[in-house]
Amino acid sequence: MAVCPSVDLDRWRETFEGFAGRLDRRFARPESRRRMRRFLRGLMAGLPRVNCWTLAEHAGEASPGGMQHFLSAAVWDDDGLRADLRDYVVERFGDSGAVFVFDETGDVKKGSMTVGVQRQYTGTAGRIENAQVAVYLTYATPTGHAFLDNALYMPQSWMADPDRCRVAGVPDDLEFQTKPALARRLVATALDAGVPGRWATGDEVYGNDPTLRAALARRGLGYVLAVAKTHQIDTKAGRKKAIDLAVTLPSTAWNRISAGNGAKGQRLYDWALIATTDQDLPGQHHLLIRRNITTGEYAFYRAHSPAPAPLTAYVRIAGIRWNVEDDFQSSKELAALDEHQVRTWTSWHRWTLLAMLTHAFLAVTTAASHDTEPADGLIPLTINEVRHLITQIALPRPTPTAGFVLAWSRWRRRHQARAQASHYQRQAAALQLN
Repeated sequence: MAVCPSVDLDRWRETFEGFAGRLDRRFARPESRRRMRRFLRGLMAGLPRVNCWTLAEHAGEASPGGMQHFLSAAVWDDDGLRADLRDYVVERFGDSGAVFVFDETGDVKKGSMTVGVQRQYTGTAGRIENAQVAVYLTYATPTGHAFLDNALYMPQSWMADPDRCRVAGVPDDLEFQTKPALARRLVATALDAGVPGRWATGDEVYGNDPTLRAALARRGLGYVLAVAKTHQIDTKAGRKKAIDLAVTLPSTAWNRISAGNGAKGQRLYDWALIATTDQDLPGQHHLLIRRNITTGEYAFYRAHSPAPAPLTAYVRIAGIRWNVEDDFQSSKELAALDEHQVRTWTSWHRWTLLAMLTHAFLAVTTAASHDTEPADGLIPLTINEVRHLITQIALPRPTPTAGFVLAWSRWRRRHQARAQASHYQRQAAALQLN
C-alpha cells in the first residue's frame, strides 16, 4: 500500500523484517530471535516509560522475566551484533569524506550499584549529578548520520573497587580509560574495520587531549576539535593562549561563513584561521576561531588536514559536530537510549546496542524516503514522523484483551507489594540494630 511516493508502508514492513533478519545469526536460540524483534519494536513504540516491564507487556508476554533474561543471560554474539550496526550504517551512509563525531552523554541514576555510576558532570543535566556517562561515535555524511559504536566510561572509583566491579559483571581485564582514550578506541575500531572517512570532530574534552590529536593525524584523518580559550598554541612567535591570538587579529582576518543550516536558517559566524604546529605531526595545522556576529563571543578549535584545506572545509566540519547532539536527542526520544533500568555491564551494553540499532533503522529508513520526491507542499519526512508512521500503521501493536491488561495489573501490584514488604523488613531490621 503506497500512500505517497515517500511513504510505502508495505516496503517499510519488509525493510524492518529484512533488518531484523540480518541480526538473527547473532542469537543462539529462536526464542531470542523472536524476542529481539519484539524488543526493537517496543523501543520505538513511543511507550510512556520504557523498561523490561513495559516492553514485555507491549510484546504480549505474561511477565518481564523473559526480557530481563534476554538482556542479562541469553546467548548473544555481542561483538558480531555491534559489527552489524557498523556495517548497516556504512552500507547506507558510507562516504570517503565522512566525519567521525564523538561526544559523551550522561544518564542520571539513583543509588551506587548501577555499573559506572558516580557523582560526575553530565551535559544532560548541565551539572554534577549521580550518573552514568558513555562516549558515542556518530558517522556523519551528506546522506545521513547515525551511531556507529559506544563505550561506557568507568570512573577510577569503580576501577579501584574490584568487588563492586565483580557484582556488576565488569570484565576482569578492563582498565581505566579517559573519555578521549575511549573516543580514540572507537575511531580506531571503525578504521580497522574498513569504515571510510576523512575527518573527525568533537568538543573540548577531546580537543585538549594531545594523544587523541596525534592518533587521528597518524591515521590520516583531518580534524576540527574544540579547545578552551586558555588552550596553549605553538606559533612562530612562541606559545600563546588561544584567546590572546584572537583579540589581536585585524578585521581583514575574519570571514563570514555559514556553519550549516539551523532550525531558523543559516548558522552564520565570523571565522579566522591561524597557522600553527602540533607535536611535530605531519600535515597542515591551524587554530580555527569562531566569533559570534551578535555577541562577539569566541570559540576555538584545533584544526588539522593531511593536505591543504580551505577555511570553508574546516568550518563545515565544525558545524557537523552537532550531528551527534541530534543523534542523542532522537535516539533518546525515539529509541529509548537513556531509559534503561539495568545495573550490570552486559545488560547496559545490550540495551544501548539495541537502542542504537533501532535508531539506525529509523535513520536509514528516513534517508531512503528522501530518495523520492515528497508531495507538493510537504517537507521531506523527518525521523520523528517516520517512527510515528511505522509504529502506528506499518507495525501496529495488536489490541490487547481486557484479561491480558488486568493480568498485568495484578502482576505489577503483586510485585510492588512484595517489594514494599521487603523494604519495611529491612528498615525494621536496621532500627533494631541501632
